[in-house]
Amino acid sequence: MSVVSFSPKFQHLLLLPNKPRKSKPNCCHVSPRMSSQPPPTPDLLSTVTNLLWGKSLPPQLLISTVRSTWNATWHLMMSQLAPSDPSGSYSRPVSSFRANSPSRQNPKNLHLYVALACPWAHRTLIVRSLKGLDEAVPVSVAGPGIDGSWEFREAGGSGLGPSADRANGCRTLKEVYRLRRGGYDGRSTVPMLWDVDKKDVFCNESYDIIEFFNSGLNGEMAGDSTMDLSPPALKGEIEYWNGIIYPNVNNGVYRCGFAQSQQAYDKAVNDLFNTLDMLDAHLSSSRYLCGDVLTLADVCLFTTMIRFDLAYNVLFKCTKKKLQEYPHLHAYTREIYQIPKVAVTCNFEAIMDGYYRILFPLNPGGIRPAMPCGCEHEFLCKPHNRESISLSNKHAEVLQP
Repeated sequence: MSVVSFSPKFQHLLLLPNKPRKSKPNCCHVSPRMSSQPPPTPDLLSTVTNLLWGKSLPPQLLISTVRSTWNATWHLMMSQLAPSDPSGSYSRPVSSFRANSPSRQNPKNLHLYVALACPWAHRTLIVRSLKGLDEAVPVSVAGPGIDGSWEFREAGGSGLGPSADRANGCRTLKEVYRLRRGGYDGRSTVPMLWDVDKKDVFCNESYDIIEFFNSGLNGEMAGDSTMDLSPPALKGEIEYWNGIIYPNVNNGVYRCGFAQSQQAYDKAVNDLFNTLDMLDAHLSSSRYLCGDVLTLADVCLFTTMIRFDLAYNVLFKCTKKKLQEYPHLHAYTREIYQIPKVAVTCNFEAIMDGYYRILFPLNPGGIRPAMPCGCEHEFLCKPHNRESISLSNKHAEVLQP
């Protein structure tokens, strides 16, 4: 995924992915720095406004000046946060550390860095759990700091939550990246897989990591070596679906939220919902994307869908429909959520905080809305009734024109 090279002061600007060199995506940044100065008190503001114009509305000149100033400031922030092409369409940077580099050998002592709000990091947590790698690949969970950087803090409590850096004892993710030989001043993104022995970044491209977790650690490390989320016979179909889902859905929601022109937004939102319509129709007669087998393509789609009504529908202006208005796609999302070990990787409070309270250019007030009805754990655990879907001949049809 990609958001250009950020200037140092905006490096940690968001929860953003990174465009892989192929067709698959990837990681998250954090949001822009937010001022640590407290806002003026309401009493002071009231006194000043009463002195200037009493109980009437502010003068038109002031309104237009503020509007123009905010518009210019917003475009400046967005150019750093989510750079665009000449049409105003969001584009994104390439991941810096790829697992398939010829010079890399598979390490045996690994540590995973994630953030719970990030959909790209979430896919690595799911595959790690499904493959039984929880003990073999320990994890540290970063959270957004007051300045927008990823920082570590032990939150306590049960379940998956913010933690200390359990591999290097660093305060921020940026400090971890800088530990590597030669240092590093690029974007400090999640997910990131760390080679503990070499003290170096092994990979920070999410799709590379989930492929590696699926097949690169079988044997002594993986608790479930028999599970294969990318069977050789289905690789063509998986690539086919990834080629649709990544640009139009995974990255599509960001293309909507970070569009800097009406033209760019209109194209992105139409691409997104045309694809969701197609997926809902396909899933009416196919249990998973590639038939009756859960694959990496399903994991990639799921981590966007589970965030759709929580964040993208409102904050990213993906407003044509809610996920709940797609009966088959919504039931499919519930089915994957109910697969053992998947629900524990989903933290809805962290997701909402990560989007509404951190992405300052999109939500300057930092007010987090109420959780939408139907997004709670209890609702997602309702019967999905997808076991009865007929799968006959579906594999043969997927790739036919």
